[in-house]
Amino acid sequence: MRPFSRFMLAALLAAVTAGCGSGGDATDGDAAVTILNVSYDPTRELYRDFNEDFSRDWQQRTGQRVTVKQSHGGSGSQARAVIDGLAADVVTLALAYDINSIQVKGKRLGANWQTRFADNSAPYTSTIVFLVRKGNPKQIRDWPDLIRDGISVVTPNPKTSGGARWNYLAAWGYELHRQLGDWSKLDDPEAVVQVEQAQAAARKFVSDIYRHTPVLDSGARASTNTFVQREIGDVLIAWENEALLALRELGPDKVEIVVPSITILAEPPVAVVDTVVDRRGTRQVAQAYLQHLYSDAGQDIVAKHYFRPRNAQVLERYSELFPAVPTFTIDEAFGGWSAAHETHFADGGVFDLIYKAGGK
Repeated sequence: MRPFSRFMLAALLAAVTAGCGSGGDATDGDAAVTILNVSYDPTRELYRDFNEDFSRDWQQRTGQRVTVKQSHGGSGSQARAVIDGLAADVVTLALAYDINSIQVKGKRLGANWQTRFADNSAPYTSTIVFLVRKGNPKQIRDWPDLIRDGISVVTPNPKTSGGARWNYLAAWGYELHRQLGDWSKLDDPEAVVQVEQAQAAARKFVSDIYRHTPVLDSGARASTNTFVQREIGDVLIAWENEALLALRELGPDKVEIVVPSITILAEPPVAVVDTVVDRRGTRQVAQAYLQHLYSDAGQDIVAKHYFRPRNAQVLERYSELFPAVPTFTIDEAFGGWSAAHETHFADGGVFDLIYKAGGK
């Protein structure tokens, strides 16, 4: 939970990039191999433990030693780094749009990347919840409480953070659902006026949230540090796993988790970066690495780090951690990530207009 200095982050990225020079696939026998996983902020602890388990399993099965290097940051920033040449063998980012951008702008992986692994290449899920101070002194129970007078909100910047985009869309979707009550109305030609009014109400609601947000950090982990370490804000809008991690680190005498009445289903995807693994000869180990996330052992590690596993039996074992909560998907509320990005997060999109108008 400690803040990560810019100097240390720069040093890590330099070391990670330098450590990716050794290729060699399982056909090389005992030859060591190093791969790089470029991921987003809240997965640091998850992949530290997962990498150890995968490396042990891979060596037992193939005799080959494998080292997995990690790089973490805001999901959008990480995608841009890969587009600009960071030699990631695999990417495990916060949202499908960021991986799509690596394909569209960088031509570094196949257009069919999301069909290569189960569940649209999203081996675990999460959702968006609130973290509040012990005793919930401001009595924050649901989304409308975030815009009450005197409430200070902490959330990252949607221009750089995938988690922030999930937060933004969760808030927008809440108000849209409250206004419409039924997602099917979004496609109903007879409900055009009602939908326009609902979208306007959602825009105002999200604008009001940003007016209550004094700090926009670049990533989800930075926002957690702002709320927990710097003690700024009354409520943190957060990944469920970040909130559970903070609760574990600080204890229930410091913070509490509040689950809103409805929230978004976050599905962080994974992909092999074709141009890198083909150049370095690491495709086989990179594919096995991501497939291991779906194994029983991988799903158990996922759950232990507070992400919701896809495996129903593993999820059941951790049911106390993951209460049932009504969720909606990005497809239901926004027509998918491409449409959501173009409308809300592209340059000149709704977020930019909200921010320039003072909704910050």
